[in-house]
Amino acid sequence: MAEYKSAETPIKASAEAVYRKLSNLEGLKELLDKVPQEQVPEDQRDLFNQVKITPDTISFPAGPVGDLTLRLTETVEPTFIKLEGVGTPVPIALMLNIHPSTEVSCSVQVVVDLQIPAMLKPMVSGPLNKMVGQFAEMLRKLPF
Repeated sequence: MAEYKSAETPIKASAEAVYRKLSNLEGLKELLDKVPQEQVPEDQRDLFNQVKITPDTISFPAGPVGDLTLRLTETVEPTFIKLEGVGTPVPIALMLNIHPSTEVSCSVQVVVDLQIPAMLKPMVSGPLNKMVGQFAEMLRKLPF
């Protein structure tokens, strides 16, 4: 498995509040709906608007492989959320590590584990590192 990690991203909300919102995928949909369009980069708005959420899954366009669906598979309150790929071409897991800082702030690190052939790793490492960083930055902008 190849592991891609974002930087620790500060969030102006308690770890408990972040965990409650992100571990409830329907709550995540409410958060995404509240993000002002001007805060979403223009080149990502179409992708952002194509995100589909159910109580235990989230799906979004993933380029040539079609939609990528992740299912909520593990949680540890209030510090850990894990989603795993459903029907993905290769095993994939997205994890959110939530680190309490104070009673009203925390930091989040996004981690993606992906099982890819060694010869493909150089081609996907750059885009995946960018994606986990953008995902962490998006979380920072959500109103918790």
